Amino acid sequence: MTPDTVVAILRHALLAAFWIAAPLLALAFVWGIVMSLAQIVTSIQDTSFSTIPRLVCFGIGILLLMPWMVARMTAYTTALLSDLGQYAR
Repeated sequence: MTPDTVVAILRHALLAAFWIAAPLLALAFVWGIVMSLAQIVTSIQDTSFSTIPRLVCFGIGILLLMPWMVARMTAYTTALLSDLGQYAR
C-alpha cells in the first residue's frame, strides 16, 4: 500500500464523516440562531431556555436523518471493503 493510497482512503473517510455530520450541524446551527433571536426578543437569558430546545431539535434531526446516515455509511463501508484486495498489494 502506497502513501498515496493511504491518503486517498483517509480523504474519503473524512469526506464521508463531513457529509454525514453536516446536516445535523447545520440544523443545530440554525436552531441555535433562532433560539438566540428568541432570547434577544424576550430578554430571557436562561441557559436552559436555549439548550433544551436545541437538544430536542438535534434529537429529532438524528431520528429523521438516521436512515439516510446509515445508508451513506453502508455505501462507504461497502465501497471500502469491495476494494480491500486492491489495498493489500
